[in-house]
Amino acid sequence: MPRSAPRGGPETRARIAETASGMFAEHGFDGVTVAQVATAAGVSSVTVFKHFPRKEDLFLDRSAETIALFVAAVEGVAHDDVLDTLEALTLRVADERAPVSGLAPGARRFFLTVADSPALRSRALELVADGQRALGEAVGDRLLAALFVAGYASVFVRTAEAVLDGEDDDTVVEAHRAGLARLFRALRDGVPSAT
Repeated sequence: MPRSAPRGGPETRARIAETASGMFAEHGFDGVTVAQVATAAGVSSVTVFKHFPRKEDLFLDRSAETIALFVAAVEGVAHDDVLDTLEALTLRVADERAPVSGLAPGARRFFLTVADSPALRSRALELVADGQRALGEAVGDRLLAALFVAGYASVFVRTAEAVLDGEDDDTVVEAHRAGLARLFRALRDGVPSAT
């Protein structure tokens, strides 16, 4: 039997996520309970959990739409064109400073919160694995999906480190784009020898 849609729909989900984000920014991830988020959003804790199965998902609330973005981009794309499609998408989200790029305004606060929470770091790794599985199914090539996701995660982590180190925006963006170029070169041609 299909699971029913969470009570309240997308507007309720958005209100809960927005409320949680503000509370996490003010009090830290570990300083806020789901019950407090529910009260502030005007819903029950049960409603929160129907939209966000784990507390960590309240903070990492864009993960599902990020996975859907990558899957939608490659669905129906010929295998030989998948890398071109993924490269165009990653460059576009970088240019738009979308959260999935790590270049969005407010990214430093996001990265600091994740760095300070073992639970968030663990959940982020699970979500990366979910994304890899979904992308592998969409392109019909699990190995390609695994290599791309691991490579993109590496670029993202390096971007996060640069943001946390306080590097200026232009330098971070330039390094991010250079990382993407190296990633897609390696996916197409293999990793060059270290010698």
